[in-house]
Amino acid sequence: MPEDPTPTLAESRSPFLRHGATQPVNWLPWSEAAFERARREDRPILLDIGAVWCHWCHVMDRESYEDPETARLINENFVPVKVDRDERPDVDARYQRAVQALSGQGGWPLTAFLTPSGEVFYGGTYFPPEDRFGRPSFRRVLESVAGVWRRDAARAVETARAVRARLDLFEQAEAEPGELSPSLVARGVDAFLAAYDERHGGFGTAPKFPNPGALQLLLDRCLDTADESIEHVVEGTLTAMARGGIHDHLGGGFHRYSVDAKWIVPHFEKMAYDNGTLLEAYARAHAVFGDPLYARVCDGILGYYREVSPALVEAGGFPASQDADIGPTDDGDYWTWTLAEVGDALGGDVALFEAVRLRYGLDDPSSGVHTAHERHVLYEALPVAEVAARMGVSEAEAEAILDEAKRRLKAARDRRPRPFVDETLYAGWVALVASGHIAAARHLGRGEAGVAALRALERVWVEAFDVDDGVAHRLGNGETGGYLEDQANVAQAFLDAFEWTQDPAWLDRAERVVEILIRRYRDPGSGAFLDRPRGEGEALGMLADAHLPIVDSPMPSGNAVAALALLRLDALGRGEGYRGAAEKVLRAFAGSAAEMPTAVATYLRAVDWATGPVTTIVVVGDEGDAGADALLATALATYRPRTVVRRIAPGRVGAETLPQELAAMVTGAAPRAYLCAGRSCAPPVDRAEALAELMRSFRGAA
Repeated sequence: MPEDPTPTLAESRSPFLRHGATQPVNWLPWSEAAFERARREDRPILLDIGAVWCHWCHVMDRESYEDPETARLINENFVPVKVDRDERPDVDARYQRAVQALSGQGGWPLTAFLTPSGEVFYGGTYFPPEDRFGRPSFRRVLESVAGVWRRDAARAVETARAVRARLDLFEQAEAEPGELSPSLVARGVDAFLAAYDERHGGFGTAPKFPNPGALQLLLDRCLDTADESIEHVVEGTLTAMARGGIHDHLGGGFHRYSVDAKWIVPHFEKMAYDNGTLLEAYARAHAVFGDPLYARVCDGILGYYREVSPALVEAGGFPASQDADIGPTDDGDYWTWTLAEVGDALGGDVALFEAVRLRYGLDDPSSGVHTAHERHVLYEALPVAEVAARMGVSEAEAEAILDEAKRRLKAARDRRPRPFVDETLYAGWVALVASGHIAAARHLGRGEAGVAALRALERVWVEAFDVDDGVAHRLGNGETGGYLEDQANVAQAFLDAFEWTQDPAWLDRAERVVEILIRRYRDPGSGAFLDRPRGEGEALGMLADAHLPIVDSPMPSGNAVAALALLRLDALGRGEGYRGAAEKVLRAFAGSAAEMPTAVATYLRAVDWATGPVTTIVVVGDEGDAGADALLATALATYRPRTVVRRIAPGRVGAETLPQELAAMVTGAAPRAYLCAGRSCAPPVDRAEALAELMRSFRGAA
């Protein structure tokens, strides 16, 4: 008998899909075989999209997909297909939008019912095993959908057509072209200021997601305008998140989002794309404001990666995520505390317990987890000075007491079963964390973080880059293909690596990635980039639909990051076509961005690069020259918006490509630093202190 060629989940590298292989549902991976079977048997497809870190995915697995009766219903009536959203962001993006168009909600698990051709005619997210939460039971949904398909498949097909028409309108609305103007950025800044939560920091109401793109946009605007109201929003949000329960005060790093407006109770999973971008934002904010809290946050994120995946970080890489829980029956138990658990961890020490109660809000009802009110999330309810005053001790004594309490709490938590850490290396996510580490090296002097970033990026180059195809999505497996997010984030991280090291190899690598991005991903009509290679690879289901991503979701939009990389290459003198390519990308969305500014913060940052004065700093001096080294260190550590940094050996002056204004004034005298902003140049300086002052105060024209 010939071997069955149908792929199975058991063969997958994805831990989420491998777990699905243990369930009684006859899952198939996303494949031509699954669609062919649906067509042959004239059955609808049940599409389940989830992830290994997703709490409600685990809950639905246990309640429904591991239930034999529910599995029987699925196997008899559907072709079941399971997708890991981290592995297949292209599949997830399209079907999330379709289910949102149909039901008004999205998220994970995503539960979609498709025609055999892959069009959505019904869907939702989590369905409970019995009617509750205002949602029908999953069995009832399965029976109803199967009945509709048997009795009136034409009705389902008509619904799918209506969803398709709505999606076409959505795609068109998000890619309305327009002209580039600084007013786009100003309108976006005003929109974020209007959405600011004055009481709790952040933007909008619950649930609250970190928005690193918005914070970096506003940080740049604050430096450009010296507007104290913008500074208030940036510092208010960064500080609120740092003090909130969304920040892990024992182990470092940030959870994915907060379910409440106060940033206290989070969804507990930790994601690479959040922690990488937040590390960069806090490092830059520390360079601007000098707040030691921001430095502690950065050190916490760096320490988190070293602790949860030390061997991976040493080998080169950063994990993709950490789960929220250790099983479907708990909801963040690893991360939270009962009062009794705190007492046990502190060995019954009354002073330690009192300090923790005051500092971390253990008597605050709002710190209780919604599904288990006796379990509390630690957050900074009171400053150390207030804890000291209430305990009748000095501030130094209170600090010492709290340090000991944290040490004991951390040790007790470390003895608990730890939620799963997914060490899958997705190139774009590794790049985001690497960029954050390089920002910590630049702005906080954490050189070991920069070295870890370079190891990770070197591994991306060796294991994920192909001279024809570009960057693969998953390291070591080119068969996975690559996506816009991988090309853009990796190119950006290579540029970060170049500026920090001044090693031209990183600049060459960034340019090679970008050239493939332009060749394989550019939409010839709009000039923007598609989320997957143009006209290549499988086009199953809705994958044939062109998608031009511009919304931060919450990972920075691939088109926006790509435009930023192109603009940086232009500023570094790497070719005449890059600025034009970036402007085409930005113009493709300028009309729609004006209507939804708070969804496209990274895009607005790219528009700011394209329309504002770009600063070029050139340090002339040999490596090892103490004066030149100090100038370069200052140029890297001092944050200034829209800035590129170059070091040129005295013998290379005149051979390097520089903006016209700089080329006219740079000489071989060393050590010297030259700064031009737009078309205005400052006199050269030879002291680090003078360069830092120039970077803070010199203004140029666009």
